[in-house]
Amino acid sequence: MKTTTLGIDVAKNIFQLHGVNERGKVVVTRRVTRGKFMEVMANLPPCLVGMEACIGANYWAREFEKLGHTVKLMSPKFVRPYVKTNKNDSRDAEGICEAVSRPTMRFVPIKTIEQQDIQALHRSRTLLMKNRTALINQIRGLLLEYGVVIGKSPGKVRRILPTLLEDEATALTPFAKETFGELYDQLVDLDERLEKIDGRLERFFDVHPVCQRIAAIPGIGPLTATALVAAIHDPKLFRNGRHLAAWFGLVPRQHSSGEKVSLGGISKRGNRYLRTLLIHGARAVISHVEKKKDGLSLWIKRLKERSGTAVAAVALANKNARVIWALLAHDDVYRKPV
Repeated sequence: MKTTTLGIDVAKNIFQLHGVNERGKVVVTRRVTRGKFMEVMANLPPCLVGMEACIGANYWAREFEKLGHTVKLMSPKFVRPYVKTNKNDSRDAEGICEAVSRPTMRFVPIKTIEQQDIQALHRSRTLLMKNRTALINQIRGLLLEYGVVIGKSPGKVRRILPTLLEDEATALTPFAKETFGELYDQLVDLDERLEKIDGRLERFFDVHPVCQRIAAIPGIGPLTATALVAAIHDPKLFRNGRHLAAWFGLVPRQHSSGEKVSLGGISKRGNRYLRTLLIHGARAVISHVEKKKDGLSLWIKRLKERSGTAVAAVALANKNARVIWALLAHDDVYRKPV
């Protein structure tokens, strides 16, 4: 009988399939190796394919769409309630098959090759930033053992460390200077790599019209704009601006029942990297509003006086998320408030 809905539990080398027909009867329960996976999918009639949004899922989704299948990706936490009793690959595939057929299920958009290219570049940059921070902290910690104190700023480490290596009156021994010289070379190498990545992002930003439109919003620069383009393929997948802000985790966490409405801090769900960029950009805007008289600056100043800088930064990030959705969904341009 014809398979209409197929759930796939994706792994590195083994894939579990669970398919049902239009009446919900199980017609496929199969365990497939990676080498035969595409052959099996090519022999199936076009159907609705559900997978969890995990590593490798975007690649398989694009390949299955080429075969004529309709592919839907879902967050694993939304699939979990449909997995019965003990967890195993067969149960997982059955739960995925059930979840993808639900009319109220929320799906994760499939990323294009261009989006994955930019996302990979951003993640490489994040890794280098973490490594550089770890290296700077290591240098500062080791220097403390010699009685040398350097501030937290990376600029201070870059400026002071070469001076220490050249100063003969310093507490560092020749052996220690050689060690710190090697650490300094690593720091220079990481800085150069970061500059190359930032240059590539700048070049992408300069030729991408959507990035240019997004960057017109206060608090959003090339880094945030390119990250947004890499994350959001179709803005109309979000119902409205608040839906996009919720996807960033910038809306209040809710725990309500009956007539009791309880709202907490922001949910911090969704894309942590984009949420961080939006909030940092908002902080940069807030630091320059004191002498401005436009409507946005006055709103920020009132909110800052009433609730503090941190709350104002999150509120501005939330507002920017809604503006981003409006620009992308309606193909519009940003107009500064008067």
